[in-house]
Amino acid sequence: MGALEVRLRPVAEGDLAMLRRFVTEPGLIGLDWAGFRDAQAPARRFAVDGYLGVDDSRVIVEADGTAAGMMSWSVRGFGVSRYWEIGIALLPDWRGRGVGWRAQAMLCDYLFTHTPVERIQAFTHPENIAEQKSLEKAGFRLEGVLRAVEFLRGQWRDGWMYSRLRSDPYPPIV
Repeated sequence: MGALEVRLRPVAEGDLAMLRRFVTEPGLIGLDWAGFRDAQAPARRFAVDGYLGVDDSRVIVEADGTAAGMMSWSVRGFGVSRYWEIGIALLPDWRGRGVGWRAQAMLCDYLFTHTPVERIQAFTHPENIAEQKSLEKAGFRLEGVLRAVEFLRGQWRDGWMYSRLRSDPYPPIV
């Protein structure tokens, strides 16, 4: 049994049902669930720019031709410098199968090819060992802990910051 074929593609109208699920189904996105959100927001955003904005975008992660989840990237800054922050949400059936790290590596390759940024960063929860391994396999390095950075499930929680620089070696995408 070979590796799954993973690719990124723009959001299509048929993907809106999955994006609505991410904002309305408790626990579907695991530790990142932050409560119910506007179920119509995905359709409104899609109508504006198809989720391909200048400072904030999303693409669909496909595995073997099936929508497995989505990835996002948003502009962040420090002083006058700008960089990307990425995120991923996979449906439960696709987790632990090598889809996430491949998609993260592909998105970095895309962003380094089509934008002039030097840095891409990603956050995860201290207990999300699978995501930590995925980021490392995709070429990210742990930078440190951000204390009490996120309010989630009634408490302030720490976050782990990872980054990948344009000059870092590209991981082999198998």
